[in-house]
Amino acid sequence: MGVYAIKRILLFIPTLLLMSILIFALLRILPGDPAEVMMGEEGARFTEADLERIRAEIGTDKPLYLQYGVWIADIFQGDFGKSFYYRVPVSGDLKLRFPTTMELAILASIIGVVVAVPLGVLSAVKQDSWIDHVVKIFSIGGIAMPNFFVGVLIVLGLAVIFGWSPPILYAHLWDDPLTNLQQMIFPALALGYGHMAFIARVTRSSMLEVMREDYIRTARSKGLAEYLVIFRHAVKNAFLPVVTVSGYQFARTIGGTVVIETIFLVPGIGQFLVISVLHRDFNAIQATFLLIAVFVVVINLLVDLLYGWLNPRVRYA
Repeated sequence: MGVYAIKRILLFIPTLLLMSILIFALLRILPGDPAEVMMGEEGARFTEADLERIRAEIGTDKPLYLQYGVWIADIFQGDFGKSFYYRVPVSGDLKLRFPTTMELAILASIIGVVVAVPLGVLSAVKQDSWIDHVVKIFSIGGIAMPNFFVGVLIVLGLAVIFGWSPPILYAHLWDDPLTNLQQMIFPALALGYGHMAFIARVTRSSMLEVMREDYIRTARSKGLAEYLVIFRHAVKNAFLPVVTVSGYQFARTIGGTVVIETIFLVPGIGQFLVISVLHRDFNAIQATFLLIAVFVVVINLLVDLLYGWLNPRVRYA
């Protein structure tokens, strides 16, 4: 396990490096000049000398490898650069918005796991019954429908039936927990439904596989009560794939917040990314992509380490 963990952590470093290079390169090959965007936002005529001055100010007049080196060096100092649109440090917006996105992702994941695991277990235990068919329809629907479509349906349903609309003013968790929960529960449901459905399917498949094992038949033959066979033996051994999938789905949740936060007016990094794209704010886009990517890689690393700890047979090959 120790060697496995060390190798996974060592692989984590070049992954982050490659990821930062890809993010930097992709944004540099997109059409458009940030200096022209900044001058255009001012609504005034500009000359080539004005553009050169802005390029020198934001550093885009340097060769790409120097721009990348300066960017990485600044990141290690906690500086993500200044927003081209708002003219303020990007790190300030990220620090303010990231906890909101994390709260939404955690709430959606909790809803997904708490609902999905019992549904998957029940579906496997009651295989081919009406309960199993209902769970399968519920799961297939969640996998088939994208989260933005679910979010739009929730907003329309609440608006038509209850006259509810997303609040304009957002209440932070540490200021007003009850209002915050009321505002976050519907975005979390929209975001968590797809994850819930996928985890339920994995739980059902894993349970069905475990229920056919010899040690389950042995436990039953010894006269153990059925609930002990299921929860003490079957669920425990079927939970390893669920842990892996849950971690992967939690990492994907951050990416899913981009549209959901826009639909429900949640001021997280997803909404911040949409605003930055609309204004072609390259520094803000670059920093947000990097933050999301680092989060996904870190979660995947933690899931790998947790899986190796739960299953001693796992070895790095």
